[in-house]
Amino acid sequence: MLSAVLAVGMCLLGWRQADQADRIGAHPVRVEGVVTQLPTGGGSYSAVSYRAAGQPHTAAALPLADGAKLGDAICLEHAADDAGAVRICGDTYPQPVGVGLARFSVPVALLFFAVCMLRILRHRRAVAIRSGQSRFATTVALAAGALPDGMPAITQGKRSRRRRRSGGRRGLH
Repeated sequence: MLSAVLAVGMCLLGWRQADQADRIGAHPVRVEGVVTQLPTGGGSYSAVSYRAAGQPHTAAALPLADGAKLGDAICLEHAADDAGAVRICGDTYPQPVGVGLARFSVPVALLFFAVCMLRILRHRRAVAIRSGQSRFATTVALAAGALPDGMPAITQGKRSRRRRRSGGRRGLH
């Protein structure tokens, strides 16, 4: 289940990056930004401040050049309809690391999910074949296995004393 959640999350991350890249590419607006924060490692990101349509904005986690310093001017492109969708001039994606991560992690997560599902199906078949029961009986057996020693809490270890009605289905031959 976790692998399915991971795959969906990475698909959404990749889709968001691709969507922003398409919107920027359709109507790019060039602006000049200023580096206000450099990544220092350990989970910190770069930050670039810029103005779009007279409003101040900050872009985080943009891939800056290795020699970038605080106060350096950076060429940015943003989408005409969304000043928050921004990338460095000449880049394809706003945050290429997210796209690369999605390209790698989605196939791995889907493969892991498929392997888990195959193992579950094989286990169900093996239990059904060993017990000679149907798929429904396998599900009931797995559910009953969740309680210790079968289901003693319900029957206190005794068989049911319910009487069968005469003339029922078993009476017809």
